[in-house]
Amino acid sequence: MTGMRFSPGRVVVHRNVRRGQIGWVRPARVVSDDDRGLLLWVARGTQVAAEVAEDGRGMRMMPFTEWVGSAYRLRVATWAGPPVLKFLPAGADHSVWFFRDEAGRFTNWYVNLEEHGVRWDDGDLAGVDMLDQDLDVLVWPDHTWEWKDEGEFAERLALPEHYWVPDPAAVRAEGERVIKIAEAAQFPFDGTWLDFVPDPGWTAPTLPPGWDRPPKR
Repeated sequence: MTGMRFSPGRVVVHRNVRRGQIGWVRPARVVSDDDRGLLLWVARGTQVAAEVAEDGRGMRMMPFTEWVGSAYRLRVATWAGPPVLKFLPAGADHSVWFFRDEAGRFTNWYVNLEEHGVRWDDGDLAGVDMLDQDLDVLVWPDHTWEWKDEGEFAERLALPEHYWVPDPAAVRAEGERVIKIAEAAQFPFDGTWLDFVPDPGWTAPTLPPGWDRPPKR
């Protein structure tokens, strides 16, 4: 994600794209964008979209064998959970999310393993398209950690003709690399941004026109 910078306060769309198909879309405010990477703020009440089957169930609500035989649509909803900071390190195959409780207090980091994002800027709309690789790592405030979604990862790997992760070893290796950084309490697991407070003038964005335009990756 080098060569293109987004201005603080700008709304961009963070999108998960699998084999040219949009899986979810989350508008977010740019907090900062520098050599370290891109920091985004997803506010409570933000209008989002996610892929569901015709009966309204998401991928995680059914066996993957059923999902791959289903037709999908993007359903618009509201981000109802606590707000979250998302840090996308420059060029890295992961992002780090800062989770909070209902009172706004930091609870844990969430390492989302993903193919690094492709930035795009069409002037009226900008965003980052990445590929979520499903396996994740939870990191607690004391820097202990645990893998997350290993069962889903294994289930989907059993159907390689339908799955979008060609190299599971590389995904796990990236997780192990970030785990070592977390255990050592190094950036961004060093307390940076734990006390972040958004600009009081930032309203929760709606899905901007063009949010579902063809993916850039």
